[in-house]
Amino acid sequence: MTYCVGMRLDKGLVFMSDTRTNSGVDNVFTFRKMFTWSKPGDRVITLMTAGNLGTTQAVVSLLDERMKVPEERKPSILEVPTMFQVAKLVGDTLKETVATQSGTAPTANSTFSATIIVGGQIAGSEPRLFLIYPEGNFIEATDENPYFQIGEAKYGRPILLRGYDRTMDFEAAVKLILLSFDSTLKANLSVGMPLDLLAYEADSLSVEHEKRFEKDDAYFAGLSEAWGDALRSGMHSLPDFEF
Repeated sequence: MTYCVGMRLDKGLVFMSDTRTNSGVDNVFTFRKMFTWSKPGDRVITLMTAGNLGTTQAVVSLLDERMKVPEERKPSILEVPTMFQVAKLVGDTLKETVATQSGTAPTANSTFSATIIVGGQIAGSEPRLFLIYPEGNFIEATDENPYFQIGEAKYGRPILLRGYDRTMDFEAAVKLILLSFDSTLKANLSVGMPLDLLAYEADSLSVEHEKRFEKDDAYFAGLSEAWGDALRSGMHSLPDFEF
């Protein structure tokens, strides 16, 4: 399975994804689920995938191919003028791929289905973040819904709900998202490290903050232990229940 988070802040956008894929307990592999394309000074676009691995790899490959040899009616994501058009292009590519692999119209419960988070900025407009469904339609992050999760979202969602603040800096946002991943990793074996991180600063139009958290990452291990201690301490400090 997968867990990915895309978050919109006043400061910019933050993306994080795990790298585990599995088809049974004997077939566990590591594959990158975060992909970034950029033209410094013009645009930065990041995409994260969840769902059927063959489908998501085909989508990314098609997007790459269209950058090298643009199709007459399907320009590349490095050519379209707005992030809305980027989302539409990715959605159309996903819909096309699911339909081709399944032989039927794409549906959310198809064996070949996938969901995608795509975000970034194109010069002359603000950073934008989208969630794309297997059917190719999509929604955009707003002030009321400022982040998206795909994959095993339920375990880490309560932490994001309680801790998110649009004015937080990247360091605080990364800490919050890592805690969300920590809860997910402990609750679901289908999500696993390494974790890939990208923080995009609004109006920079360049990729400056990237990191991979390996399994033995000291900061993540310390954060996880301190979070566990804080939860236990907080629980003991609360009023006791009485029958």
